[in-house]
Amino acid sequence: MAHTQSAKKRIRQTIARTAINRSTMSRVRTLRKKVVAAVAAQDKEAAVAAYNTFASAIDKAAKKNIVPANRAANYKSKAAKAVATLA
Repeated sequence: MAHTQSAKKRIRQTIARTAINRSTMSRVRTLRKKVVAAVAAQDKEAAVAAYNTFASAIDKAAKKNIVPANRAANYKSKAAKAVATLA
């Protein structure tokens, strides 16, 4: 267990940051599933709306270094490609 004040503070900060990161990633995964579901349902309007929300969320997560930038780009690219197949 930590003995110094600074170590105790770092533990508190880590716990808080981990909770925020988990929440953010959970939201990103949910939004990604909504894009996939809209594409599977062949609903172009819902898919585009879901994609826009997902892209915004994943960009914010990448900006905060919660998810690596290249992984965010790959997720966005795959989602955009899936939405583009709907015509």
